[in-house]
Amino acid sequence: MMAKPLVKCNVANCTFWGEGNQCQAEAILVEIDANSTADFDMEAGAEPYGEAEYHHEARQKKETCCHTFRAKDE
Repeated sequence: MMAKPLVKCNVANCTFWGEGNQCQAEAILVEIDANSTADFDMEAGAEPYGEAEYHHEARQKKETCCHTFRAKDE
């Protein structure tokens, strides 16, 4: 069993927000900003997410809401 990564979250009105700004969700979905209005028909934190049906790429951190984003070396 893999250890859960520590996920910090500043959105205190989220169901999965926990004390110390720690996310309590079982799974996390990170998407590019261009898809911010898309309906993925899933509840955040629900498992299993399974394999993504598509793969988008972000070139820069500012294209995501993920402040820890770093592009892979290609």
